[in-house]
Amino acid sequence: MTELTAAAKRTAQAWIDEHLQQLTEWHTHIWELAEPAWREYRSQQWYVERLRAEGFTVEDGSAGMPTAFSARWSNGDGPTLLTYAEYDAVPGNSQAAATTEAPRDGLSRFAPGHTDPHSVLGISTLAGVLATQHAMRQHDIAGTLHYTGEPAEKMHGSKVVHGLRGYYDDADAIVSFHPFYMLPLCNTARWDTQCGAYYSKVYSFICDHPEQWQLSSADPNSPIPASHSAARAPGANLSLMQMYSASRSMLDAMLPATGGWSFSDAILTDGQATADNLPQRVARVQFSWRTPDIEMAEHILQVLDRNAAAAASMGHCELEERWIARSRPGRTNHAMATVLFDNLSEVGAPSYGPEAVAVAQEVQRSLGLEPSERPFLAETEQLITPQEAERGLREHMPAWQRNWTSDDYVEMSHYAPLVRFYVSRPALQPVPGAGPYPSWVMNALGGIPETIAPTIVTAGKTVAGTFLDLLTKPEVLAEARREFAERTAADPVPPLLPADFEPPIDLPWPDYRTDLSGSHEHRHW
Repeated sequence: MTELTAAAKRTAQAWIDEHLQQLTEWHTHIWELAEPAWREYRSQQWYVERLRAEGFTVEDGSAGMPTAFSARWSNGDGPTLLTYAEYDAVPGNSQAAATTEAPRDGLSRFAPGHTDPHSVLGISTLAGVLATQHAMRQHDIAGTLHYTGEPAEKMHGSKVVHGLRGYYDDADAIVSFHPFYMLPLCNTARWDTQCGAYYSKVYSFICDHPEQWQLSSADPNSPIPASHSAARAPGANLSLMQMYSASRSMLDAMLPATGGWSFSDAILTDGQATADNLPQRVARVQFSWRTPDIEMAEHILQVLDRNAAAAASMGHCELEERWIARSRPGRTNHAMATVLFDNLSEVGAPSYGPEAVAVAQEVQRSLGLEPSERPFLAETEQLITPQEAERGLREHMPAWQRNWTSDDYVEMSHYAPLVRFYVSRPALQPVPGAGPYPSWVMNALGGIPETIAPTIVTAGKTVAGTFLDLLTKPEVLAEARREFAERTAADPVPPLLPADFEPPIDLPWPDYRTDLSGSHEHRHW
């Protein structure tokens, strides 16, 4: 390590240590907002205002997405390095930052909450970016920092759009972070096995002319045209139910019983009549599927499209189809994984001190468990090399399977050398014989300052150290770019959506806002 690089890293790490209280307060703010996909208005606005205050030039609502942003800061000619924030929460997962199960104050338990949590994903990368900026100023290091706001990650929402619009085209390297929740990917970087394909599509059944279903039933002498006794089309709900039941019934035959894939659904609610005698005019169902490769994803798509056409016909409906996401499997870069893990090793795994332990023990007491001396999952405080994590991951996968689970960072990996890394979020060691902890426990620990601060420290310092290596060691960046070019030439994978793809921000996604009086408004729960 050159003296310049070493000194710059010390400066960046000191900045994070000195600003940890502030960073933790920022995290609490985003965690409490907990806005769902495509509706993260206040979270996005906080980032825009914060970045402008830090000297960044910010495009508010980038690529036509109101809750996205693109921020840049430059210190002269040099590499352009990119990382990003996410901040969407999940409907139906409201949890207070407390040691007992309870929604946040004044909210239904069906309000959104941070589960992964994306709140710490964003604040950790922001910490890394601001620490890097400070070190670049102090040590006169040239280069550009590009920081994007990526809404709707739970729907693979914004990254494909930013990519298609050219926002990643000038990036020399990209660092992608996520807080851990799946072993063995804890305090490490991905090596060969990246995330796979993800498809998501909404099928809308529109019944605009129910009265034409059975014209012969119309009584020309009826004093009330289209009277209550007239026969009408089955309507949109019938089509939706046919689509849903047929697709669920066919699920076992869609894909092999091995290979790590999943299939999920959601029913979107708008245009639904209440206490009326008319058939439903519109019904929408969203299907999302994760597969190891594109071929498997395409097979499911063909089945669903056929089912949708048949269901629409049965209900006397028109069919509208809308893509939500269509993501390619990720592209590996060993050079990036190596330089990042070197920095993670230098920083060290998160460490949970006495205050965090006390919080965890109180959670155990609230569940009727005897408090553990060391309550946190052992792996959360340990590093694992990318190669060893890869070996552990492959033990549970068929030999033919190239990719595992899904996340939309994969789209970014097709534009520049990228490393995907994980730092542990607070998780408790299961007590023998007691079974797994309920999901609210991990959600709550993700919002309590004493337990989430170690994630911010470790991830933020790792981002900053990796960026400073890439800015001050041209040979490291050159090797990453050489490997990226070689892998791209050997296996080109073009985008799966057209260049003019429009983000589906207008669909009736669950909404959650605070009005000007400060009271909460709930929609769809």
